[in-house]
Formats: sequence, structure tokens, C-alpha cells
Amino acid sequence: MLIYGKNLNDNYNKTYKITHSIELLMSIIVTSPCPESKVEELGIKNWPIWTCEASSFDWTYDDKETCLLLEGEVTVTPEGGQPVKFGAGDLVIFPSGMNCRWDVHQAVRKHYRFGD
Repeated sequence: MLIYGKNLNDNYNKTYKITHSIELLMSIIVTSPCPESKVEELGIKNWPIWTCEASSFDWTYDDKETCLLLEGEVTVTPEGGQPVKFGAGDLVIFPSGMNCRWDVHQAVRKHYRFGD
């Protein structure tokens, strides 16, 4: 569509690409199951461990978090997004700045690391 010599589709495509890029940046990434080679490559077994009983709570990620679930089952729902379910053996990356709701269905034990 052209109005006053300007192609509005170009603006739509740029807006779509920016919006799509933001959605990708704010996505939860799950590798299921996490290969042992990745565990070794990242040194995950040396990371701290966090535990949590079955519960629900809101959380904001001030920094990127990478974690490997050793036990448990969780559904995390990003604000305005779709629920993401993961469990033992899954490597999960949460983006910095994400607001979400954690629903811990089975007690969790995980290795975790904040930052890159």
C-alpha cells in the first residue's frame, strides 16, 4: 500500500521484525533433555544448588539465569506469554528483565547461574 509515496508495508515489516525480536529475547529457552556434553562444557556441576517445595510465586529476572533441573516439575508463565513446562534433566534459560509466575508442581532441586 502506498500513501504519499511511502510504502506502509515497509513500516509494518520493520515493526513486526522489532516486535518479533523482542519476543525472542524475552523467551524461555528449554533444552530437553540437556546433553551431558553441555553439562560438562558449562561446568554446571560446579554451580550452586537451589531448592523449592511445591508452591506458586511471582518472579522477576534482574539478570539472565541458566539452570539445570535435577529434580522436580515446573510451569513458568511469562507476563503476557504462554506457559512453559519443564522438569528434571532440562536446561532452561530465562532472559533478563522477564516477569513471570512460577508454579512448582513437584519439589525442585536445580543448579543455577546468573549472567552470561
